[in-house]
Amino acid sequence: MEIVIIGGGFAGLNLAKELLNQKGIHVTLVDKNNYNFFPPLIYQVATAFLEPSSISYPFRKFFAGKKNLQFRLGKLQSVVPAENKIILHNGELHYDQLVFATGAETSYFGMENVKKNAIPMKTLNDAIEMRNTILKNLEKAAICKDIRKRRAYMTIVVAGGGPTGVEVSGMFAEMKKSIFLKEYPELATAASNIYLVDGGNALLAPMSKESQQDTYDALTGLGVVVKLNVQVVDYKDDTVFMSNGDTIQTKNLIWAAGVSAKVFEGIPTESYGRGKRMATDAFNKVNATNNIYAIGDTCIQTTDTDFPNGHPQVAQVAIQQGINLAKNFKLMMDKKPFVPFKYNDKGSMAIIGKNKAVVDLPKPKMHFKGFFAWAIWLFVHLISLITYRNRIKTFYNWMIAYFASDQSLRMIIRPDKKNKNNPTETAC
Repeated sequence: MEIVIIGGGFAGLNLAKELLNQKGIHVTLVDKNNYNFFPPLIYQVATAFLEPSSISYPFRKFFAGKKNLQFRLGKLQSVVPAENKIILHNGELHYDQLVFATGAETSYFGMENVKKNAIPMKTLNDAIEMRNTILKNLEKAAICKDIRKRRAYMTIVVAGGGPTGVEVSGMFAEMKKSIFLKEYPELATAASNIYLVDGGNALLAPMSKESQQDTYDALTGLGVVVKLNVQVVDYKDDTVFMSNGDTIQTKNLIWAAGVSAKVFEGIPTESYGRGKRMATDAFNKVNATNNIYAIGDTCIQTTDTDFPNGHPQVAQVAIQQGINLAKNFKLMMDKKPFVPFKYNDKGSMAIIGKNKAVVDLPKPKMHFKGFFAWAIWLFVHLISLITYRNRIKTFYNWMIAYFASDQSLRMIIRPDKKNKNNPTETAC
């Protein structure tokens, strides 16, 4: 049986790993990047506390020596269900079973100016671009004589009060109090703020009220200006416009406010549900298809009685769906009935700053904050990295950051944009 997986994130990679050495099954994993990366830590790459290689690993290196697993670099253009094939930008692949594990992309809710000018926080490329942008703006601020313009270079607005928005706001607040003052003495007396803006009435909406309040208190204690019940509605001419009529002058709008799944040519319109997510049955088979499946953030499954409106778009759902689908493919080989997916909620957590975090556990229902929650967050994220190499590098960088409250990774490195043609982008 030939299984083709589109996307090598949490869902796709765990599905492939579970099918390793499975007799009668050959897996081809397709991704537009040649590496897997760990999304929960991209904000630490963006703030220069981790290098990109600490949270990423090449697919071909990971698949080396695994006889029934194969990697294909390619970008999906369309699906031809009638012929059981997919069209990539550099060729075609045939399948017996096709699995979408394509995750989600940044959603700007139709605001073109925000899409054009804001800094997204979804991919490793976004993180590197954000690091470069923030560092360049600090360098500009250091030589700017106009007080108003200097403040715009230094002010940071983060849109979105979920884990990413909270974590990046807290990181910048701590950097502002220590690193920026040491490394940019020209800015010691310059005024600036870090704003966290969210349309809801609380930060970390899916978490407990205790976590929401603890997070609000910790961020405001670090100097972050938290604006709730207000949304960003436009961003142009270095001005953030908000739904309550307020404006903020800044050259740094970090967008962590929403995500949307992707629509693919060849998948029937009736197969899509809310947020462009592919609607699936209890076994993750896409509605109105015969042998096409979707797992992770790209799917919405309403058959789980504990989550009638669909599962949250978090890593644990993607991992567990990948593992369950692998189990079902093995049962398919043995001609046995499938096992429906049931999500085991292991809890939620978010880090705010040094020795500051919140953790909610559902069974038994418990809430932690402070140093203990921070230690739990570090441990869980460390063991979740794909290889021992990633874990060791990340742990090493964290130890330096913890004891020195600093890192030496703040370098502006950009590729040569003059050479835009990549010879690997087209088929030979």
